[in-house]
Amino acid sequence: MRAQALHGHLDALLLAVLEQGALHGYAIIEALRARSDGNLDLPTGTIYPALRRLERAGHVASSWSTVSGRERRTYELTDSGRRALAGERAGWREFSATVGRFLGPDTPPTAPA
Repeated sequence: MRAQALHGHLDALLLAVLEQGALHGYAIIEALRARSDGNLDLPTGTIYPALRRLERAGHVASSWSTVSGRERRTYELTDSGRRALAGERAGWREFSATVGRFLGPDTPPTAPA
């Protein structure tokens, strides 16, 4: 799946991944890949700018740590991020239900008026 197809949804996906707990950037990329059965194989050039944007918005906080002699930046969800994620989920349910009325498997074709 291309990053462009995720336009408008990437932030919500990142917040949802971080809902499980603090992760460093590469672990976030791996979680996206694993939870999507490999369909979301996004480059670091897509993920890190989004994480910085979420941090500027106050939805995630980051801190540096050293693991096996390597510096890693770890990201975690803030209270503001949890509220934003709840809003994203509500918006997704509404969007999904609306589009499903047109593209769902049980949607009957409509005759022109």
